[in-house]
Amino acid sequence: MTTAASPILTLSGLTKSYTGSGGTTHVLDGIDLEIAEGEFVAILGFSGAGKTTLINSVAGLVEPDGGEILLRGEPVSGPGKDRGLVFQSYSLFPWLTVEANVALAVDAVHKDKSKAERAALVRQKVELVGLGHAMDRKPAQLSGGMRQRVAVARALAMEPEILLLDEPLSALDALTRAKLQDEIERIRKEEGRTILLVTNDVDEALLLADRVAVLTPAPAARIGEIYAVNVARPRDREAVNDDPAYQKLRAEIIAYLGSLNDQSGSVGESAVDLPEVVPLDLVQKRDSRPPKAYRDAARSPVEKRYLEFFKLDKVYPTPKGPLKVVDDFNLIMDKGEFVSLIGHSGCGKSTVLTMAAGLNEITDGGIVLDNREIDVAGPDKAVVFQAPSLMPWLTARENVTLGVDRVYPHASRDERRDIVDYYLDRVGLVDAKEKMAAEMSNGMRQRVGIARAFALSPRLLLLDEPFGMLDSLTRWDLQDVLVETWNRTKVTAIMVTHDVDEAILLADRVVMMTNGPNATIGKVLKVDLPRPRDRKALLETPQFYQYRQEVLHFLAEYDHGPAAKAA
Repeated sequence: MTTAASPILTLSGLTKSYTGSGGTTHVLDGIDLEIAEGEFVAILGFSGAGKTTLINSVAGLVEPDGGEILLRGEPVSGPGKDRGLVFQSYSLFPWLTVEANVALAVDAVHKDKSKAERAALVRQKVELVGLGHAMDRKPAQLSGGMRQRVAVARALAMEPEILLLDEPLSALDALTRAKLQDEIERIRKEEGRTILLVTNDVDEALLLADRVAVLTPAPAARIGEIYAVNVARPRDREAVNDDPAYQKLRAEIIAYLGSLNDQSGSVGESAVDLPEVVPLDLVQKRDSRPPKAYRDAARSPVEKRYLEFFKLDKVYPTPKGPLKVVDDFNLIMDKGEFVSLIGHSGCGKSTVLTMAAGLNEITDGGIVLDNREIDVAGPDKAVVFQAPSLMPWLTARENVTLGVDRVYPHASRDERRDIVDYYLDRVGLVDAKEKMAAEMSNGMRQRVGIARAFALSPRLLLLDEPFGMLDSLTRWDLQDVLVETWNRTKVTAIMVTHDVDEAILLADRVVMMTNGPNATIGKVLKVDLPRPRDRKALLETPQFYQYRQEVLHFLAEYDHGPAAKAA
């Protein structure tokens, strides 16, 4: 595609393969892209599609097998100060201050400048990213977001013609990520630099870029569709939600990514397809139901007020005195209800969840589940954590069997095996049951964790950001797995998340928490959307964007620290 202005960067027929013990893997298969001077282009793609290989090739850190990279019409070979790269990890020297970390780059590439000029350049770039107050701090004294700002300042201090960003925000929580997105937008506006961003986040791409180029899935990735982002700047993440042009473009990109995923035969890092089975709530056939042992264990006479949080408090001792993290948390859930718990980092979401799991002592108040007060952990409260907690030396089947054998000791061996197979099949691991956990991708390991949780026939399913470590495309796939499996069991569930779309897609109610300390429930949103829910259909539903706006507005109110009043 040719841009309106003359290109500063041209990628033409770029190819790259890697050869290992398993043979040759074709990563890039003829990448063609032109970027105009001052343009912001986002490369959006699946995990393992070659996004990092592509941006490292532009940076001169990886030598392509074929094709060419031209900067202002001249071939690029090796790294250079004309291209500043910011990695996903911070890559800072821990024994140096913020100032010294940035000065290293400045001293290396600006030898022609005087000492005073170099020092002024360091200060200017550090202040540009909002860290003028932290010049003398070392990385260990900085948050993850602040460390990534130092990396951005260091790249900018090289005064590159092109700023290359390789998923620089993917390891950060949603609030820090949003703040750094705003920082990148301010830098784009003030510096006017050409920027190439690699990301797996559709909203991030739409918020920041002039154009979004989609990389097709691995292997042999190419540039697929390229979308012009015709949304006026400045783009406020709350305001754009109501923009019809934004809604239309967002839906188009998500639909295109979905079609690519369907064509590739795999989603994200998952190597197997989800079996095509009829949901239990549509066809009640004996052979389509969970095994009898599961159904017996799942029975309860209590339907209303099945789970109650009553005046729940949590206080932690600190050197400066008691710190109340959760304050007067009250919530009543019916049996089979799905609640999403959302809020900024540090608002106590995971603390509430771990108290509900019996893993964290309750300071005051109580939690009652099925007429019994929660005071200890047990298999009746299944937890799926952000990092899949599997035994790496066991297979997928063995990991699930560990829990099933404990919960169904009265069942026969064949019945227990039926339960394990049923849920591994449901989460799409029909061909990977004998695969060792250590050999699985993060997405596949999380599938095992979900299968294990459902197979325990818990009274309560607790999900603590189970997809937080995954790219957004694998995340979508596992959300669908979760929805599909929950739709059969209707287990009472609470999910902690930072993702607004995820919260609405999954939940009957979205419970929004105020910032900590002294965090409590600020607002409860009832999601009145029919089930089963389909992501593509939701994107065409005006009510979905109304719900999204309510949650985004609440999060924006609490964007700058604790608020004095609840919404």
